[in-house]
Amino acid sequence: MVNPEENNHDDKRSRKFGVEMKRQNRRALGVINHNLVGAKAYPCVVNKRRGLSQRKQESCDKKKLDSLHPSISRSQEETKKLKPSGNEFGDCIFIDEEEEKNEEVTLDQPMPMSLEEPYIEFDPMEEEVEMEDMEEEQEEPVLDIDEYDANNSLAAVEYVQDLYDFYRKTERFSCVPLDYMAQQFDISDKMRAILIDWLIEVHDKFELMNETLFLTVNLIDRFLSKQAVARKKLQLVGLVALLLACKYEEVSVPIVEDLVVISDKAYTRTDVLEMEKIMLSTLQFNMSLPTQYPFLKRFLKAAQSDKKLEILASFLIELALVDYEMVRYPPSLLAATAVYTAQCTIHGFSEWNSTCEFHCHYSENQLLECCRRMVRLHQKAGTDKLTGVHRKYSSSKFGYIATKYEAAHFLVSDSH
Repeated sequence: MVNPEENNHDDKRSRKFGVEMKRQNRRALGVINHNLVGAKAYPCVVNKRRGLSQRKQESCDKKKLDSLHPSISRSQEETKKLKPSGNEFGDCIFIDEEEEKNEEVTLDQPMPMSLEEPYIEFDPMEEEVEMEDMEEEQEEPVLDIDEYDANNSLAAVEYVQDLYDFYRKTERFSCVPLDYMAQQFDISDKMRAILIDWLIEVHDKFELMNETLFLTVNLIDRFLSKQAVARKKLQLVGLVALLLACKYEEVSVPIVEDLVVISDKAYTRTDVLEMEKIMLSTLQFNMSLPTQYPFLKRFLKAAQSDKKLEILASFLIELALVDYEMVRYPPSLLAATAVYTAQCTIHGFSEWNSTCEFHCHYSENQLLECCRRMVRLHQKAGTDKLTGVHRKYSSSKFGYIATKYEAAHFLVSDSH
């Protein structure tokens, strides 16, 4: 009786798998890369014919596939007889000559487009440029500047946005016509500047609140825009405006006799009280209009300011109080410009982030015109005829801020 296993074994012996079959050095596919020094990363097909071997090697390199050979099953008994090859082709897969002919025909035919894998070159430089573009396109987040005051009942976080929206709507009533000095027959813009410069020194000497100074200047401009004043009465107008601002803002108000003394007794108590009536009736008792100061506090908070930035911004905006040409700008714009100019002066470059723009409602381009004028005021602050503001901020009380920082010249010379 014939053993079927022996016949099967004889058939497999007689089958020709190539010349290498005679050397008994074929290896199992599962262990083809095990414990081999210098084994190739990807198996390739080796055949006696050089043209076919080159074509399969190119196909292997191009498509980066793990394997190109067809699956070949071997019986367990035959697999045990295969031994590792010690030659240079020990890690390659050998194919039958019959399969070689079929594959040679297949390789000559074009592969369908649907089966081809596109080859895309990876350029790390292009990806880096794309990442930079994406970062630039990402908008800078707007910070919640009232987050830390949520538990502070005095901060009125629930109403702060409504308050400043109201200030913006009503600030136009604080503005005066640019040419209001044209209707004054006896005074000029230079006289106004002398008066404001002197009042800033008086305000500092009495140690009054900042709100008082800005309201004083606002009352003077609004009154002069509606009432013609003689030159000899101009200082009296300034004293009465300071008195009214103190009554509105201060807890402790200077007495009238003190104001008479600082005027070198140029006016009497009766003169002060009489001018007070005239001014209140002319302004229709409207004292609660927004000035630059509440906007300045809000915008400094948006800029996350430190003490240096606060003092420098106050210095710049007080220089603007003296200059008659600055009355053309609304209070919110002057405050935003003071913060922006102070940032540029300290850091040495333009700085206006999305948080400042959101809370100030002004873009950087909208601030540039006013900013250039403010920088010019800073440039001549120490050498001009009126140096009251510069002397005030050159003291130790204000950290010598007027002498510590030079004006931001690049903002004036910058073409943008």
